[in-house]
Amino acid sequence: MAESFRQPFREELNLVKSGIVLMAGLVTESIPRCTEALLNCDLATAREIVEADAVIDNMSLELEQKCQQLLALQQPTAGDLRELLAALVINYEIERSGGLLVNIAKSLRRLYGVELGPRMRGVVTQMGEEARRLFGFAIEAYADDNAGLAAALDDIDDRLDRLHHQCLALIITSQQEERIERPPGVQLALIARYYERIGDHAVNIGGRVRYMVDGWRPPQADLPE
Repeated sequence: MAESFRQPFREELNLVKSGIVLMAGLVTESIPRCTEALLNCDLATAREIVEADAVIDNMSLELEQKCQQLLALQQPTAGDLRELLAALVINYEIERSGGLLVNIAKSLRRLYGVELGPRMRGVVTQMGEEARRLFGFAIEAYADDNAGLAAALDDIDDRLDRLHHQCLALIITSQQEERIERPPGVQLALIARYYERIGDHAVNIGGRVRYMVDGWRPPQADLPE
């Protein structure tokens, strides 16, 4: 009998999860589009990415309200409560990742007409690919309740971190050799940071998946002060 009362609640939880996966899919698909627009100076595609962010924002708000409603009106068990709390945080991480793509798209307007050398183009391409791959893994872990994949995300993110540092070093070298001026260099450094932050959001999603699946929490020593 108790299980029959819980069935509608579980169905609502599944709808929340499906909505989050759908929203994450939109962000994941936008990462390579954003990178391509950046490298091709495609202002039209950049504008589309900026405008499409309103859809993600609306989806995020609706999902947040749904989670809050379930928390207020239901009495979730420990496992269901972890899933709801994880959904709230993961929803936020996805929405912020979409915002970072908007930042990259807007940066294109400030870089328009700046010629990027082959090495810089290569590093930016790799950062975009790694960000998309990492974010895709994070959402796969969430969709499949895969705590093992979620735990691996921190190590996978190391490559994106290395590319971030490589990009910054290349910017400094380019400025010293007067192949790029300071304002475009600043914009490229910000873009590199935006990609790196998308990776951080993916790792955060992985941490919440582990919490959702088995209640794992990071050691106290690893928590920021």
